[in-house]
Amino acid sequence: MTPPSDTPIATGLLAYGMSGKLFHAPFLDLHPGFALRAVVERTRQRMAADYPGVRSYPSAEALLADPSLELIVVNTPNDTHYDLARRALLAGKHVLVEKPVVTTVAEWRALSDLAAAQGRQLLAYQNRRWDTDFGAVRRVIKSGQLGRLIEVHFRFDRFRPMLHTKVFKEDGRPGSGVIYDLGSHLLDQVISLFGRPESFEKTTGCYRLGSQVDDFFTIRLRYPQELNVWVTSSLLVADPGPAFILHGTLGSYKKDRTDPQEAQLLAGVRPDADTYGREQPGQEGRLTLADPAGHNRLLPPGADVAAPATYMELFEAAYQAIRHGQPYPIKNEELEWQLEIITG
Repeated sequence: MTPPSDTPIATGLLAYGMSGKLFHAPFLDLHPGFALRAVVERTRQRMAADYPGVRSYPSAEALLADPSLELIVVNTPNDTHYDLARRALLAGKHVLVEKPVVTTVAEWRALSDLAAAQGRQLLAYQNRRWDTDFGAVRRVIKSGQLGRLIEVHFRFDRFRPMLHTKVFKEDGRPGSGVIYDLGSHLLDQVISLFGRPESFEKTTGCYRLGSQVDDFFTIRLRYPQELNVWVTSSLLVADPGPAFILHGTLGSYKKDRTDPQEAQLLAGVRPDADTYGREQPGQEGRLTLADPAGHNRLLPPGADVAAPATYMELFEAAYQAIRHGQPYPIKNEELEWQLEIITG
């Protein structure tokens, strides 16, 4: 029986590590359309200290057997996503699965078919579609000020020369490496803007001492009208440049990675705070327009309209999809295209 449309969606988390603590629990707790009810905690029970009344289960099996839960958040290591999402769907639950949703195209197709057969929603957590900086990039492109785009570069760089302490990120299992970790963010942003590329070329590298996984990649994506898009990420960039560079027939735009949400959540800022999701002064992008004679004009700070952003929009979209059957903005075919590129 389908619950009434005004009933909050009873939700369970499959883990309460960093992602559960920062990227899911605060939003599920604040959104009136969700009721955060349960979590899997195999060793230490920590979630109740932050959210009293949340039930702690010792295993995924025990949580999935809870008949009161409607939505399961799969926020476990990448190579477990397929199996846990499949089991949740078979248990009659809706599923919100973190990026990368799975590790192969075949797995995603199988899950999509199963969700349709079960009459349940299978939703992807691609939160960086709602980053402040990416929102500014999207608005500049939509404005048409740059003319016909010719060259686009998206980068997501870090300086992490030491291997991660979480073994599953470094031991070479399916879904490991920077192309799955950060590539899934970059490709989702590009696909949301430009769709499926006509072709692509990919280069990966492994440079950190003792690394078993890729810690560098660059992918060139070819689109109609001779648009070339590059997505690049490295774990060995001590001095990152702009995260977004766009060149068109009428101008250029450069933007640093300025979204504050992850840092704010780490600092304990709640998503309903007035300061949440707001860039700091001086973080504006650089928008340069040119006239037909080639005379450049640098627009004043703020011309890129970097409005506040919040990942709550993703949860609102998930709520509308589950309760009211509204289309979810992250489409299944877009995730399939992403996986085709990652694994191709």
